Amino acid sequence: MKQIILPAGLLFLGSIAIGQGRNDKEMEQRITFITLGVNDINASIDFYENKFGWKRSAQGSDDLIVFELCGLYLALYPKNALAHDAGVDAVGQGFRGFTISYNVRSVQEVDDLIAVLKSRGVHVVKEPQKVFWGGYSSYIGDPDGNLWEIAYNPYLKHE
Repeated sequence: MKQIILPAGLLFLGSIAIGQGRNDKEMEQRITFITLGVNDINASIDFYENKFGWKRSAQGSDDLIVFELCGLYLALYPKNALAHDAGVDAVGQGFRGFTISYNVRSVQEVDDLIAVLKSRGVHVVKEPQKVFWGGYSSYIGDPDGNLWEIAYNPYLKHE
């Protein structure tokens, strides 16, 4: 049953996302769902709920934890089960080739948020600093080594 939940959920979300017409050749520019394969679901729940302060969505289950994020969903799912679902090997270490960014509205907000996360025991990979593209950012790691950039981007439109 556990391995059926994720594919069924993705199928459901995929059916919602098809609203652009069957004959279109291009995808809409959007992302709906990001699922992180995690080694220890309880450690990841602790990180996202107690370090970030996020609240779980009722859409999840015991082994599929979902957070609603302003029009995007972030899910946590056991790494081995997610790899099995995708038909790939779960083994792999080091940089994963992507980061997730959390953008704030000022340089001071980056500094303040990093200070709070440090006080909660979050591993800071890169201290806040001015960056080559004109912004200001820092990187933190979650329990599985996924990199989160905490950034101020002066060119980004905020809601």
